[in-house]
Amino acid sequence: MTKQCSITGSKSNNGYQISHSHIRTHKLQNVNLQTKKVWNSKTNSWQKIKVSTKALKKLLNNR
Repeated sequence: MTKQCSITGSKSNNGYQISHSHIRTHKLQNVNLQTKKVWNSKTNSWQKIKVSTKALKKLLNNR
């Protein structure tokens, strides 16, 4: 599976790593993904989903 949040759809970002001599090299900034079990009320079962921590904070604050 891809490194992508299943709720927000956010995925890795392209960026530069800049050295002391200011040489730029490409790097990927990955999303902070966590695997969580969420209760699905339609199927009455638990589902494992990959959620970014930013989306997880939003879920917990809306309770």
